Amino acid sequence: MIPITLAQAATAMSGDLRDATDDIVLDTVVTDSREAGPGALFIAVVGETHDGHDHVPAALGAGCVAAVVSRPVPGPHILVDDTVAAAGRLARAVIDRCEDLQVVALTGSSGKTSTKDLLKVVLSAAAPTVAPQGSFNNELGLPRTVFEVTSATRYLVAEMGARGTGHIAYLCTIAPPDVAMALNVGQAHLSEFGSRDGIAKAKSEIVAALGSDGVAVLNADDPRVMGMAAKAPGRIITFGQSAGADVRITALDLDDGRPVVTLAHGGEEVVIRPDLYGEHQAFNMAAAVAAAVALDLDFVAAAEALQSVRLDSRWRMEVDTSADGVTVINDAYNANPESMGAGLRALAAMGRGKRTWAVLGEMRELGPTSAAEHDAIGRLCVRLNISRLIAVGAGAKSIHMGAAHEGSWGDESMTVDTVEQAIDVLQAQVQPGDVVLVKASRAVGLERVAQALLAVRP
Repeated sequence: MIPITLAQAATAMSGDLRDATDDIVLDTVVTDSREAGPGALFIAVVGETHDGHDHVPAALGAGCVAAVVSRPVPGPHILVDDTVAAAGRLARAVIDRCEDLQVVALTGSSGKTSTKDLLKVVLSAAAPTVAPQGSFNNELGLPRTVFEVTSATRYLVAEMGARGTGHIAYLCTIAPPDVAMALNVGQAHLSEFGSRDGIAKAKSEIVAALGSDGVAVLNADDPRVMGMAAKAPGRIITFGQSAGADVRITALDLDDGRPVVTLAHGGEEVVIRPDLYGEHQAFNMAAAVAAAVALDLDFVAAAEALQSVRLDSRWRMEVDTSADGVTVINDAYNANPESMGAGLRALAAMGRGKRTWAVLGEMRELGPTSAAEHDAIGRLCVRLNISRLIAVGAGAKSIHMGAAHEGSWGDESMTVDTVEQAIDVLQAQVQPGDVVLVKASRAVGLERVAQALLAVRP
């Protein structure tokens, strides 16, 4: 974290500093009392099931110099109206103090976290870079990322999610973007927005937040994303397979499920062979390289930085092989129709000549299109010739029905009620050499299936 005193932090948060020494310099900011230590500032967050104010004594006891609270507590504290909003104000103050820092903000219905990881690799090859852990992309996760910035940091990657109109616009007040990236407009969170046009409108807030010197990085293959160009006040860089894309995918092949991608820009071409799975990663790589171009970094160097790259974030096309030779693709962090389709196509490519299993759970927050979208995924399993399909939970039964209507027969497709039942079926029937994809919305908890398969099986 950049040097900032307790008094300066209180001023930035519009808070009232009480019972504290105002010239103490903060080492870090935490929102979890278990991460508290000497020199830290503890922000007490009130959640649905917990209240951080209850943990203030523990945080102070662990060495925190003060707590940020919305009601008075014993000990040194900064009293604010809303602790999450105050965290955002403090994060903005940190960014404002870093004159050489450039913010690369990205959003999209799918691929945000993978692209964020790729951006970190590309930009770190050029200069010190800070990027979120996991999916820290909301009003609390973004400030937590900003607090990792030091005086040496030159690039901050800011992943921005939205569950409603105005959410991204707010996040942009915390971290005003120098480069704003829109990856795609899909159907994730369709129930909140009502339509894909509604999603596009919300995502476009990231482009509208740019200043005149800012650069918009847009997906040339997505008409709704390209519609955001009208809101860009300055330069636009595009990526994708379209003929006019600035960073263009000119060739895309799969080698045992791994993409082999040729990217072209400005008369130069680079062939990239990452240690990733799924053709969709080609578009994430193109987006990351396009962001580097937007920052005036060398195209070839940026693309070469992705050779043999692996992703940091867990449960996103994470591939492991069990001791008895079963390949497990753990993509259980989240799911929507676009990412589910990409996962299934990767499974089909990786499983050529082998028996393939798709263990799929519900894709949540799809609104009135939910049944049709789940049905379509089941049909896609059949069209891709996936050997076995297990639909897990009541919300996923339409996947099984779609497969049945498309022509699956016998025990090719089945439905089970619980994760435990899916594990039982797999442990009884999976054989060495099989390839298993596990994917669902995060709340379903299908990562337990992957973990069970990778453990020593009965």
